[in-house]
Amino acid sequence: MAHGITDDTAIAKVPAPQEPAPDDDRPCAIQAVNLRKVYKAAGGQPAKEALKSINLSIPRGSFFGLLGPNGAGKSTFINILAGLVIKTSGSASVWGFDTDVNPRQARASIGVVPQELNIDPFFTPAEAMELQAGLYGVPKSARRTMEILRVLGLDDKADAYARTLSGGMRRRLLVAKAMVHAPPVLVLDEPTAGVDIELRRQLWEYVQELHAKGTTIVLTTHYLEEAQALCDQIAIINHGDVVVCEPTSQLLSRIDEKRILIRPSSALASLPPQLEKYKAELRDDGQIAVLYNPSEAPMAALLADISSAGIEIADLSTEEAALEDVFLQLTSGK
Repeated sequence: MAHGITDDTAIAKVPAPQEPAPDDDRPCAIQAVNLRKVYKAAGGQPAKEALKSINLSIPRGSFFGLLGPNGAGKSTFINILAGLVIKTSGSASVWGFDTDVNPRQARASIGVVPQELNIDPFFTPAEAMELQAGLYGVPKSARRTMEILRVLGLDDKADAYARTLSGGMRRRLLVAKAMVHAPPVLVLDEPTAGVDIELRRQLWEYVQELHAKGTTIVLTTHYLEEAQALCDQIAIINHGDVVVCEPTSQLLSRIDEKRILIRPSSALASLPPQLEKYKAELRDDGQIAVLYNPSEAPMAALLADISSAGIEIADLSTEEAALEDVFLQLTSGK
């Protein structure tokens, strides 16, 4: 699918791939090299180093997760890419355009859905979309205002004042505004915050359709199960540093710990002494949950201890490590 603005009146056109490829040989959608940002001391507050010379390559066509605790530097990084924050040093590029050398083209290559619900209350969604398209130089003949609003379930609110929209509808309008110029890179900064389950499902269906057609998606979220389910690669930022950047499956394999769930044939009143050496608990539903490290305690040894305790197994299942476990391990105590 071709991306970018397709008319000579647009502020920029998106060319064929130009910049070096990351490790997986795909060209970069976003690349940061020794990117650093220091906020100067002000109002009695000391200077703050928000980004510490980070290096990050986001491949084109990926569904990329950018995770980290509050204040880790994620929003600063996104705002530098969007041209809203001036970096202190290093370089950043979007779709092959350096944000310093070709700032207009870089901004035309990215659409950002911000955390804040910054919508003019006196514009209707249709008016806000048309204004945004005009700012990006999209000719009227190429605008898709009603098409985008329809896909996001806002077509029936096209002529209603934005101040009358619910929080979830305003969130969807931000997504719509970010898509008016058909950018090849879409950044979603906490897009489902305050959105109910049904609206969240609709939003992800739309985003996954965009990704299937070639749009590079960059997601920040505090819903780690979303990142685990959607992202093929994840970077975790903590205190302005990229502490890890790996394919999701590789990241999850960092935790050498599994949970086995055992349902005894007969209910137990308490855990038998044979399981005291494990991290085991007897749950309210009668299941025994045991945390164990396969490299230290083979499954066969665990099952032998269960058998020696006289427990007859009615059912058995295992749970793999969740992204939340990896996230906590990499960011806690730092």
